[in-house]
Amino acid sequence: MKLPQGYLPESSNSNLVCKLQKSIYGLKQASRQWFNAFSKVVLQYGFHQSQSDHSLFVHGSDDNMIVLLVYVDDIILAGKNVEHLQDVQAFLHKHFKLKDLGPLKYFLGFEIARNSSGISLSQRKYALNLLEDTDTLASKPADTPITASHKLSLHDGELLQDP
Repeated sequence: MKLPQGYLPESSNSNLVCKLQKSIYGLKQASRQWFNAFSKVVLQYGFHQSQSDHSLFVHGSDDNMIVLLVYVDDIILAGKNVEHLQDVQAFLHKHFKLKDLGPLKYFLGFEIARNSSGISLSQRKYALNLLEDTDTLASKPADTPITASHKLSLHDGELLQDP
């Protein structure tokens, strides 16, 4: 690490070092430090951290339940009570710089759609991107190499010499 511009050490022979007061974005431990700070704030609000998934936090119960899920630096906030959601969002905004992206549409390869019957998840876009990345988007379906009605038996046929 280089000393800040304009800083002159007391002697040219000293072996001064810089002490890092907080983590810097981009370092290996930066995301861990951010998650620790975020967790403290969320727990302070009254959320409970899930034991099976440490990035999942739950607050309240029944109609007042709010679920908060963290993935790297993305946060999903879900619940039935809109006012309660806005309160949590305002609380988080006091402690962190947030950008509200509106209703969830895509997350980790999932496409999320809402309608009157509920919420549906689809990985159509993810699958299409995967086919496009592997240059197999224009591939045509092929028959299986064995007849679909073929019956396999433990006692019929020849045994493999070197299974």
